[in-house]
Amino acid sequence: MTFTTPITLTGPARRPRQLLDDQSYDGHASVHDEATAGSLGLSGAPIEGPTHLSQIDPLAVAVWGSRWFETGCVSAHFRTMVVDGEEVTATLRTDGGPVARIAASKPDGAEVLTGTASIDPTAESELDRRLAGIGDPGELFIVDRLEVGQRIESPPATITADDGNGPLYPFSLARKLDAITEPSPWYASTDTPWRRPVLPFEMASVLTQKTGVDLPVRGPALGLFLDLEVRLLAGPLLVGQEYALVREVVALGQSRRTESYWVRTTVTDTATGVDVASVLLHSGVFKESYAGYPTERLG
Repeated sequence: MTFTTPITLTGPARRPRQLLDDQSYDGHASVHDEATAGSLGLSGAPIEGPTHLSQIDPLAVAVWGSRWFETGCVSAHFRTMVVDGEEVTATLRTDGGPVARIAASKPDGAEVLTGTASIDPTAESELDRRLAGIGDPGELFIVDRLEVGQRIESPPATITADDGNGPLYPFSLARKLDAITEPSPWYASTDTPWRRPVLPFEMASVLTQKTGVDLPVRGPALGLFLDLEVRLLAGPLLVGQEYALVREVVALGQSRRTESYWVRTTVTDTATGVDVASVLLHSGVFKESYAGYPTERLG
């Protein structure tokens, strides 16, 4: 079904699950740990932002069908953290054009994310627009060793049903599917249009970071996701398939509490050499969590 007139689709209220309480990097707990989150003055351990993308998937499939998993692009700016047990409702609004607006919110109206969804590879996305507005980040102390244009080739990665996904993602796909807010038989069965199980959009960031992120960000320090875009070029991403990963730093920035970096990872099928997806991740690092940060620069 394709809608050609303005329509807003609203999904059911869901309570996304926290699966990253055991996450670690640089040898320490992450912001998704309750005690660590509390040390930063957060109200609780936030659920990882990509988790909310699963609530967009059924809305996008309602508009574009299986093409969503072939050339779909979800582009999200995360606005409010969600802790385990909180309700989230997602919406998708289309006027029949190439780009739909997406949003997710809590019952009190607090926006969890805003962004765009599309199956048109030439359409401007939410993060295209945000990247275009980035200026000079000023003096940096945590991501200062990164340079725009810097490229790193990481080891290939594969997500299977039962294998773990490393210290950054201490859960298997099977465990994720037990907890996912919007289950689909396409995620675990060969009875799909592609005769293979496909990865949910929220697992694209797991795939691209499964083998680690070899970027010279100073630490130890605590970070979180600020923006995420998953763009399928010749999808879907498939369970059990090996993919080569090449990262490129495309922008640097900072806010009052964070320094940040934007990395675009190109995901290539090693069997065919075809670029299957592009994942753009904007990661922030809390200034106050880095012991070497100049105290006079903390606002």
